[in-house]
Amino acid sequence: MSINFGELITVTFTLFAVIDIIGSVPILISLKEKMGGIREFRATIISGALMILFLFGGEVFLKLLGLDVRSFAVGGSIVIFILGLEMVLGLEFFKSEKDVSAATVVPIAFPLIAGSGTLTTVMSLKANYGETTILAGILINLIIVFIVLKSLNVIAKLLGPAGLIAVRKFFGVILLAIAVKIFATNAHGLIK
Repeated sequence: MSINFGELITVTFTLFAVIDIIGSVPILISLKEKMGGIREFRATIISGALMILFLFGGEVFLKLLGLDVRSFAVGGSIVIFILGLEMVLGLEFFKSEKDVSAATVVPIAFPLIAGSGTLTTVMSLKANYGETTILAGILINLIIVFIVLKSLNVIAKLLGPAGLIAVRKFFGVILLAIAVKIFATNAHGLIK
């Protein structure tokens, strides 16, 4: 049950990069203006529940589909790689819904915070790290998400447009490296 500090940092940074809450600040600010506010606590709790549900129930779901964690990790690493490319190149491969109704749940909690990339990453991390470490990483990220949601205006002013782009590209490169590591760790033995 002990947590390796190095692994916790890797898991936390991986989730932080995939969730990309800082990169989502411009989108979140425009949603906040359109809706007249965001329910920060509710969005954080719902996205956290989705991640934790996937952490503990994802493997059972995969077994129903006839898949194992290593196969999912390889598939997930490809999704993470594409997310990293999106962030570095400024392209949009994954189209997101722009529906503003029920915005606390859709699109803020899902897919902006706990989107397919995040849920895939939670499952992919299970192939390399323990559940306790991943759960701690999720909780740390939920605290960060809540703080960012609460202070959207301050962050936007501090970073400015150029700062937001720089942060997004930096975490994109980190994601690319993490995706390569997950792929390399889990791909051997799958192809026969």
